[in-house]
Amino acid sequence: MTQTQPTQTFLRWYLLLVLALPGAGWADDTEGPNRGTLLIAGGGGKQAARIFRKFVELAGGPNAHIVIVPTALSSGPNYDYANPGVAGFARKTLMLEHLVVLHTHDRRVADSREFVRPIRRADGVWFAGGRQWRLADAYLGTRSEKEFHRVLRRGGVIGGSSAGASIQADFLVRGDSKTNRILIGDHQRGLGFIENCAIDQHVVKRKRQKGLIRVLADPDRRMLKRFDRQDLLGIGIDEDTAIIVRRDTFEVFGKPDAAVLVYDPRTWSASTPDEKKYVTLGLGTRYDIKHRRQLTPTR
Repeated sequence: MTQTQPTQTFLRWYLLLVLALPGAGWADDTEGPNRGTLLIAGGGGKQAARIFRKFVELAGGPNAHIVIVPTALSSGPNYDYANPGVAGFARKTLMLEHLVVLHTHDRRVADSREFVRPIRRADGVWFAGGRQWRLADAYLGTRSEKEFHRVLRRGGVIGGSSAGASIQADFLVRGDSKTNRILIGDHQRGLGFIENCAIDQHVVKRKRQKGLIRVLADPDRRMLKRFDRQDLLGIGIDEDTAIIVRRDTFEVFGKPDAAVLVYDPRTWSASTPDEKKYVTLGLGTRYDIKHRRQLTPTR
């Protein structure tokens, strides 16, 4: 039977309405920044200098304007935020001339024009390790957060290690202010340089391989409704390992036995064993985060 014009019009409007409902239609894509580069490191010390050198190289070399954010390192008022270890390396070994260490725990300061001035000039911003919730507390929803994203839109580089890695994702793993053993905590939103993604660090060294499995399963339903746990892409980065992200592709960088674990819950079923819920990528491997596929074989 041929549909009448009114029937066809009704069906078109009904389809548009259904697709507009929350959770309807296609799943969200996992996407990197349209411009700029991310360097996301899993912590550890043996490759720290090499990884930071790579960050400086990506930002433009010794003449680049670099901002180091040490906020994750401590909550104490007497901590020496002006001289984190990475800043000493940048000054004394790399002899960077245009280096600013930028820190506050005060959101009003983070939202001020004066505070963000160095970020507006920056070719690269580096987030030091520590506890990622401190970064969320200080910078989310402020002028600083907007300027971090503008660094990428200018074609700059955002880097970070350990806590400075996890904060770069959309969902914040181990963001609880009490302990980092709580995977889904009281701080769940990261800076979102990679959308629809969750990042964990130190995964092999600290035997955290199952951490992102628990995050993406979320058995206690702690995750905020703004996140779709069954759609998030999990990326677990081992120590002395980093990923370099350009648009929707990353490449594994670091030690010879570098390891990046990728978790895609879209491929899981009730019978999938834990050891099959992730794939391990080695040094030099490239991966498409949008289409969730390996582009080059592991060496």
